[in-house]
Amino acid sequence: MYRTDQEIARASKMHPIAQIAEKLGVLEGDLRPYGKYVAKLPLKLIDEEKIKGKKLILVTAITPTKAGEGKTTASIGLAEGLNKIGVKTVVVIREPSLGPVFGMKGGAAGGGYAQVLPMESINLHFTGDFAAVEKAHNLLAALLDNHIHNQKNTLNIDPRKIVWKRVMDMNERALRDLVIGLGGPAQGVPRESGFDITAASEVMAALCLSKDLMDLKEKLGNIIVGFTYQDEPVRANQLKAQGAMAALLKHTIMPNLVQTIEGNPAIIHGGPFANIAQGSNSIIATKMGLSLADYVVTEAGFASDLGGEKFLNLKCQYGNLKPDVAVVVATIRALKSHAGIPFDELKNPDPEAVKTGLPNLEKHIENMKHFMLVPVVAINRFATDSEEELQIVKDFCQSQGAKVALCDAWEKGGEGAIDLAHEVKKAAESGLSNFTPLYDFQWGIEQKIESIARKIYGAGDVEYSVKAKQQIRLFGKIGLDKLPVCIAKTQYSLSDDPKLINKPSGFTIKIREFDIAAGAGFIVPIAGTIMRMPGLPSKPAAENIDIDADGNITGLF
Repeated sequence: MYRTDQEIARASKMHPIAQIAEKLGVLEGDLRPYGKYVAKLPLKLIDEEKIKGKKLILVTAITPTKAGEGKTTASIGLAEGLNKIGVKTVVVIREPSLGPVFGMKGGAAGGGYAQVLPMESINLHFTGDFAAVEKAHNLLAALLDNHIHNQKNTLNIDPRKIVWKRVMDMNERALRDLVIGLGGPAQGVPRESGFDITAASEVMAALCLSKDLMDLKEKLGNIIVGFTYQDEPVRANQLKAQGAMAALLKHTIMPNLVQTIEGNPAIIHGGPFANIAQGSNSIIATKMGLSLADYVVTEAGFASDLGGEKFLNLKCQYGNLKPDVAVVVATIRALKSHAGIPFDELKNPDPEAVKTGLPNLEKHIENMKHFMLVPVVAINRFATDSEEELQIVKDFCQSQGAKVALCDAWEKGGEGAIDLAHEVKKAAESGLSNFTPLYDFQWGIEQKIESIARKIYGAGDVEYSVKAKQQIRLFGKIGLDKLPVCIAKTQYSLSDDPKLINKPSGFTIKIREFDIAAGAGFIVPIAGTIMRMPGLPSKPAAENIDIDADGNITGLF
């Protein structure tokens, strides 16, 4: 009988978190418990010497489709499989945002028999990390408006050039664009503003790129909130905001320890968007995993052209991390979707459609080779996949020089990922990966953008608007031109046009403007239209979520 993810999670036996910590050699006295099954890990457990020689596995994917790729499920399943074959492994992933939980996507705790527990807690509030990021972000917004109102704007801030909005961890389109400060002199200075979703906050991005609390405080102080009438940047440290903001994040900076369905350790921390930020868990969480286990399996948001590229160019360079293997998750359903097959027909066997969709997989394999990483393709298996379709993908991967294995973790847990675990272990121990970032931070802004657009996206050219060119000149003037770039574009295409599926070529990437994340440590070239505050769908997932008198929650997925 079919069981939902929530039913599977609820029927699973959980172990006290101290027992899970013991598997990593962490003493109970070092834990900061959040109830019986969750704890925070203090940063003192990170040991750079212990990290040396450990194996870091990046899990990325082909271009997302409505059919789903199951990257988190595959990551958790791979960690279960590696533990089953005797490799001390921890999976390290991002925290879910409430926006998708109540919207269309649902939770982010894996699926089937490859989940992290307690699933309900992880998907709903968890340890309050998102709330703390939200409060720290909005504190800065409040101090900014208070400075203009009460301190007579001694910093000479141009209200028309303020770039710091407020955030909320919810999908709410009505809050995207607002006018604030209405109601007369006592209510502040009227100006345009709005809300972003918390995952899009620069505070979240900075948290996940920090090495410790003092580094985070410095990054928070470097946040640019706006510009003066003379186009000079105004930073959070000029508002004396960084100390109070960091104080709110005192506990948030510590990664969260939970467990998988099979009782293996899992670390969950941070949740930056992959569209406009780096899209991966924190450097701190990844280094915590590498300090405590022999293998770390970690994922990056969306596909290799978004979260994967940003993980490798930004996070790895800032964190001095060197991945050993890149796992590319693909599904038969998604490949057929890239061939143009309608969603309601994807369950029907169609070998020719699979062949038509293979160029998309080919590009993502190629992208990992650009970073000098050994690619292993994980075919996330669905019950509707035919043997002929599966064989087509296997043969294709071999023709591309990529190892390939089925992943049946959704149905079988770690047992369904043993073949994948063996392939990943062999690749990690082969020494064939020689991770090399795509660009150096010292390159010019346009050179960095074009290296990504041409090599990773497959673009023929890059075009800049007049505004973007003006901003590039400004960045050189104010010393931001040596920051890495974090290109914002659609996740649904290798290009900046979501309608160009599969493997488009010869297209032009159009950079229309830039956002600045000077505190986090990158600039954001914007290609196409990117939504920083999503809206709810016509039938939100929230409508199916309920709770009974005994506190039992239903409808989560």
